[in-house]
Amino acid sequence: MPPKSKDTEILWSDIAGRILVNAISYPIEYAKVMIQIGYEPIPPKPTVTMFGKPALKLPNAFTYIKHIKSIDGFTGCYRGLVPKVCSYTVSTIACDKTLEYLQLNSVEQNEDEDDGDERVRRKRCMNEIIRDVISRTVAIIVSHPLEVISLRMMAQFVGGETKYSSLFGSFLEIYKENGILGYYAGLIPRVIGSAAVIILTGISTYAINNYVIQEPAMKPYTASTMKFVATTVMYPFLVVSHCMAINDCGLVAGLPPHMPIYKNWLHCWTHLSTHNQLKRGSSLLWRYYTGPQMLQNGKLIPIMGNNFYQPSS
Repeated sequence: MPPKSKDTEILWSDIAGRILVNAISYPIEYAKVMIQIGYEPIPPKPTVTMFGKPALKLPNAFTYIKHIKSIDGFTGCYRGLVPKVCSYTVSTIACDKTLEYLQLNSVEQNEDEDDGDERVRRKRCMNEIIRDVISRTVAIIVSHPLEVISLRMMAQFVGGETKYSSLFGSFLEIYKENGILGYYAGLIPRVIGSAAVIILTGISTYAINNYVIQEPAMKPYTASTMKFVATTVMYPFLVVSHCMAINDCGLVAGLPPHMPIYKNWLHCWTHLSTHNQLKRGSSLLWRYYTGPQMLQNGKLIPIMGNNFYQPSS
């Protein structure tokens, strides 16, 4: 019993620490979500890249935060924070408990295995990856409705709506607009992206530590490095998930001309890919407009104005 109590204390202290960090950095997350769903209220300005190539520069995340603050005030920069914190807490607890259950059921099978056997190490690595994928998937499914509420609260900034203002009221509003499936809008790309990150990280870490790196002191850094690489590669799934979470939900941000009404997440992926928008929000400091543009009087200008998806007349 004492060890379990200690583990619980560590879990809650970790959750409290992460909540504090997330709360402090939340305005950046807010700006990032706005960029991911394609809302660009500040027109791009002509500039040149570090290679001297003409380009259209978009405002960085801090300029975006300043814009949000100028309209909604300081507290407006924390719109959607409560459901976000609840989502993170529920997700962490669900992931920890699921992983704990899976580990208890596999510990007896691993007791008699020889760590020096290559086949055993490979099997153990695969079992860890499977456990991580299952526990993370369970966590996402349980917490996703809260994530959707947080995203829709943030997206209200585009049209100045107040439909999603409280947790309970938001649950009712989602059901009213999209039914039960509304609680899981954007779930599939989020689950796929998360599982892919875990699998790529696990396999690459195992391969590098066993066949590439010989220095033991370097091996502990492999997992974090590979996770960063895998997260970067799978980033488009997050963009698609966030777009689908607000698409056709009754908010201005999820309807034309700000966003087309997508049939499904694959349709959304195809559309964003066509417009070269799958990576938007991945860079928060140096951002360039990559949509249709034209040269006029020696200067580049966006053909479709400030909105990427405004239909041409």
